[in-house]
Amino acid sequence: MSIRKQTVPPRPLMVGDVVSARSRSLGRWTAAQIVRLDADSQTAAVLELDWSGPEPSSVADLGDVVPLRLTHHAWNGTLSFCNHTWVLPRSHRVIGAMPLLHDEPSNSWASGWHLGDQLARQRRWDNGLHEDPVEAWKAEYTGETVNEFLSRSTAPQAQVTQLTITDIDSLDCAQLVRCFPEVTWLHLHGRLGLLSAAGELNRLSSLQRIRIADLFGMTGEDSLRPQRVPELESVDLYSVPAEYASAMRGTWRPEIPAGTYVSVHQARKAAWVEENRNNPLRDWDGREPISTTVYKRAVAQYKTTRTAILQVLAEESAVDRLNRVEEIGRSYGEAFNQLDRRSGFIETVEREELFAALDHIVNEAEALHGPGHEDVRAGLVSGVESVRDW
Repeated sequence: MSIRKQTVPPRPLMVGDVVSARSRSLGRWTAAQIVRLDADSQTAAVLELDWSGPEPSSVADLGDVVPLRLTHHAWNGTLSFCNHTWVLPRSHRVIGAMPLLHDEPSNSWASGWHLGDQLARQRRWDNGLHEDPVEAWKAEYTGETVNEFLSRSTAPQAQVTQLTITDIDSLDCAQLVRCFPEVTWLHLHGRLGLLSAAGELNRLSSLQRIRIADLFGMTGEDSLRPQRVPELESVDLYSVPAEYASAMRGTWRPEIPAGTYVSVHQARKAAWVEENRNNPLRDWDGREPISTTVYKRAVAQYKTTRTAILQVLAEESAVDRLNRVEEIGRSYGEAFNQLDRRSGFIETVEREELFAALDHIVNEAEALHGPGHEDVRAGLVSGVESVRDW
């Protein structure tokens, strides 16, 4: 059965509407106009306005408003104008409509609604402040540093409302919530890491946006609940347990018309996690436009290269191995030349990932045989560079 494509935004929104929202960066309310709506891409072209003030009740409260033009840093007077998902966040309000201040398409895309961030930067620039300030309400950690921090007897960090943690191998959400009880934006990025007590995130009653990627250990019982986190307006999950993904999708899709954006991709079974724990190309599984066949061939070539390098290091002397290492690098480069000729999928990101996969092999070799294999790393790269077309 085909699914009928939605032709209008799930939360009422029309061309010409003026939207207001409170900006943490400004400490005030700001506004923007909806210039276009595109049903095919399900996006809204949003023009930010050069205005901030107390919460407006209508367009009249904005006065003689003009579009925001950016001159900070490398901007040259360009309008602050970009495409957003057309799910209007529940914290944003339509305060009326007015004649369009601009009527052209936007060629820029945003990953979320962040009204006020550009206006705050522009005003700092106009006042001679050319560096972004250190803001106590933002905090970024790696998994290692946050676990060290959480292990101490630390008073709750109530000033932190925007929290990003990357490179997570393991993280206890109960400890996280105890230490950062007022978080509104939470971004957690793992390395096939373990997220324990994820249901405790329901205690973050002011939570507005959550992104979880490459983390496991969660079950359907850990799903966030609308009655516990009623302000949640963005759910972004990538490479998480299938059971958790299904529960979150089922719970939050009915909330889309109220202003919650829901994106759930690459739900993983437990077997996939075990199979791919040592696979640096695992993010290619399901990525557009990489087909399943291309992905499997890419992983097979990676495994062939890995086996060959580890064998060379185990069996050959340092004097004899360089030519062999370069030959392995050439084979790797040529194999991906062939794959790319068929489907043309290798862009900048994939190219970087292919070289990172070679680094992964050398790092693994150094863990087995000790450090001092920079000649192997250089030889592999030299071999690849001598033949690659990507």
